[in-house]
Parts: sequence; structure tokens; C-alpha cells
Amino acid sequence: MSSPAISLRGVRKSFDGGASFAVDAVSIDVAEGEFLAIIGGSGSGKTTTLRMINRLIEPDLGEVLIEGQSAFALAAHELRRRIGYVIQGVGLFPHLSIAENIAVTPRLLGWPREQIEARTRELLDLVELPAADYAARMPAALSGGQRQRIGVARALAARPRIVLMDEPFGALDPLTRDTLTSAYRALHDKLGVTSVMITHDIQEALLLADRLAVMADGKLIALGAPADLAGGDAPPQVRALLDMPRRQAKRVRERLADG
Repeated sequence: MSSPAISLRGVRKSFDGGASFAVDAVSIDVAEGEFLAIIGGSGSGKTTTLRMINRLIEPDLGEVLIEGQSAFALAAHELRRRIGYVIQGVGLFPHLSIAENIAVTPRLLGWPREQIEARTRELLDLVELPAADYAARMPAALSGGQRQRIGVARALAARPRIVLMDEPFGALDPLTRDTLTSAYRALHDKLGVTSVMITHDIQEALLLADRLAVMADGKLIALGAPADLAGGDAPPQVRALLDMPRRQAKRVRERLADG
């Protein structure tokens, strides 16, 4: 068997000198091509866990392996250029055009201009914003959903095999969010990347992910496919979390029937 794309082995992180741990002895293997969603409430440690993968936060203890190699084998900035990263709010450079935003990492890697231009056109087509209409625009001229699409395109620009996503669609309206989550899952499958997404939206996690990692108080309390975690062996709080969309759907049906 090949090495997992990502391995976290007993990682711990404290922000108060060890009096408490934001992440406490978390171990997760993410297979190549897998889509993993990390879910949990505020303060559960999910974002700290994600950021330790690309060394935006350094673990105090434990190992992070990327494709079988220590994440510390490369300088942090070199590691990050190999891993796509999508955040809520996108963070596009406002003074650069859409094409220039997408090209940031390939330029840092020294790609030839012709290759960068071809890759930019390819990605704009993939996210359904054709280059002829959007490449020269500035970020301020786009809607929130369009900017998020560009954020995804930028994360994929240097052909990373791993993409990390931190609440990528949380600020969008529900219809745009539904469209973009479906579009990203299709891209994930088409490109064969490994995706790890942080979300507080259990329904989004259930619809997108192959497996769920559930965190609480810095600890990993459950890890598995949604159907497995919804079974009788999962901790009660995990079963209650996974049952939430069903309960909400029932209430919606009842309200609509009342109308």
C-alpha cells in the first residue's frame, strides 16, 4: 500500500505553555484522493489541526507527514507551495487582476510565462469563469461566489496533490454555497486531489466528505464514513450531531405542511 497523502501522528498544540491543549494527541491518516471533513464546535481544535498540516501552526509534539515525508523536511514556505489552501473570504490581492491572482504561486515557482497563461485559462474554464470574460477583471468587480471560485482556482494553480480548506464557503448565501460545494466535489473527483475541509456545517460535511473526523475539546472523538458514525457504536454526541440534518428536515416538512 502507498503511504497516506497526509498523516498526523499524536500531534499536540498548546497556546498557554502546556496548561491546556488546543489539540491533544490527534492521529489521522488521509488516503490519497480522499475527501476528509473535520467537524466540531468552536474551540474544538479543528482549525488548529488543519493549520498544522501546512505548518501555519507548528505542533509542540507529534509528527506531520506529507506523502510519507516529514513536513519539516522542507522549509515552511516551500511546503505551502505544494499544498493548495482555500480560506473563507478568499483573500485575493485587490491590486492584481484575476489572472494575476491565480498565477501567484506558479510565478513564485518559476514557471514559464506561456505555461502560466495556459494554466490560468484552464483553471478559469474549470471553475466556469471563462478567461475571455474574467481574466482581466479585478476582484472588486466579482460577486462573493465568483471570488470564492477564483480562490479555488488559485489554490489549484500549481497542480497540488493536496488541498486544505478552512470554512471555504461559510460566508456565502445558501444557494451560492450549494452550487459551489457541488462544483468543488466534482473538481476533487476530476483532478484526483486529496482534500481536507474544516466546516461547522454538518450537512455540508455529510454531502461532500468520504470520511468525517469529529473533534471536541482538542481531541479526536470519532473518525469514519458518515454511515458508520451514525451507527450504534459511535459516541452519543456524534450520533446526535449526524442526526441533526434529519431532525431539521423533519421540522421543515412540518412547517411547510402547516402552510
